[in-house]
Amino acid sequence: MKMLSLKPAAGRKVRHPETMEHLPEGGAEVVCSSYWLRRLQAGDVVEMQIRPAARSRKE
Repeated sequence: MKMLSLKPAAGRKVRHPETMEHLPEGGAEVVCSSYWLRRLQAGDVVEMQIRPAARSRKE
């Protein structure tokens, strides 16, 4: 399953369709579905950019 990392747009509250809880302001990973794609298109949520984990250097 494709996953999306989403957070609510500024000033918006969006409910998760399965849990009926509000999507956390810090964002969450959700399964890509028509519901979330509609929320993206409507501007209710924004996609978060996931940064790759920093590599630790051995010294």
